Amino acid sequence: MNHTVQTFLTPASTNCPPNYEILKEEHEVAALGASHNTAPPTSTVIHIRSETSVPDHVRWSLFNTLFMNSCCLSFIAFAYSVKSRNRKMVSDPTGAQAYASTAKCLNIWALILGIMMTILLIIIPILILQAYQ
Repeated sequence: MNHTVQTFLTPASTNCPPNYEILKEEHEVAALGASHNTAPPTSTVIHIRSETSVPDHVRWSLFNTLFMNSCCLSFIAFAYSVKSRNRKMVSDPTGAQAYASTAKCLNIWALILGIMMTILLIIIPILILQAYQ
């Protein structure tokens, strides 16, 4: 069996300046190709905004305007939908979302009122005809 004895030299026992070990380590690091910079590495983070799709509800508003325009709500919804689309074109997602949510709310109310009016226009004449028979 091979027994080797390793001796560790300290600055006090070698009569060398106290920074000899530090210089030796720096030389070894430089020989290995590492950088001399002792500052911590910095990183750069780039935030890429994903293109969030804001629905503008133009088709729904147009359908409601043509077929279920009760109290002109769907025409107003169509105007807000166009405003939402314009805001989306100028890269203002917050404004586009605000106009789109207003258009959506107006479209829901216009659709509900339009369906109720259509049902009433069908039921009322039937009830009147049955009353006279």
